[in-house]
Amino acid sequence: MSTEDKVQVDILGLSSSQASGGAYALILKETNGPRRLPIIIGAFEAQSIALEMEGIKPPRPLTHDLIKNLIDLLGGELLDVLINELHDGTFFARINLDTQEIDSRPSDAIAIAVRYGAPIYVAEKVMAEASFVSEGGEDEKTMTPNTKPEQEEPPNPQLSQFEQLAKRLDDAIAKEDYEKAAQLRDELKKLQGRNS
Repeated sequence: MSTEDKVQVDILGLSSSQASGGAYALILKETNGPRRLPIIIGAFEAQSIALEMEGIKPPRPLTHDLIKNLIDLLGGELLDVLINELHDGTFFARINLDTQEIDSRPSDAIAIAVRYGAPIYVAEKVMAEASFVSEGGEDEKTMTPNTKPEQEEPPNPQLSQFEQLAKRLDDAIAKEDYEKAAQLRDELKKLQGRNS
């Protein structure tokens, strides 16, 4: 895949939600742009990524540490990881070694990439389909003037279901509630699929 077909991203953060049954939203941010990509991952993978990012070494190697040790012992070199596909709301990734590519879940690929300090890429087609543009800056935590922090606005009967979902999506992005934004994005896509 050429460099024009993929976008380098950084890990912006992890957020949890009790509503999602212990899952976490991993937020990736375009390195040289405003787009953000939320990916829902499991608690184990979130912990593995967070521990490495915080520089905390567990007393015994975690699975991702073991994988890194095996790659090193076999003389391999991790070049990068690529989130290359999105099908029915599920992301797919590849771990690119110097000798071959290996299919992976994005959470595992990213957990290994942070252990190497390796670049993380997202295919442009995936980024175009699933990313959001935040209204505020990366560190901006303020609400936009029309956003109410405590409650959602009641539905406007003058707007179509699609327009109402789009407005709720914009509000979730403004509040930096990426897990909610990802759910609303999926609802919008289902609605678009039914109407096309």
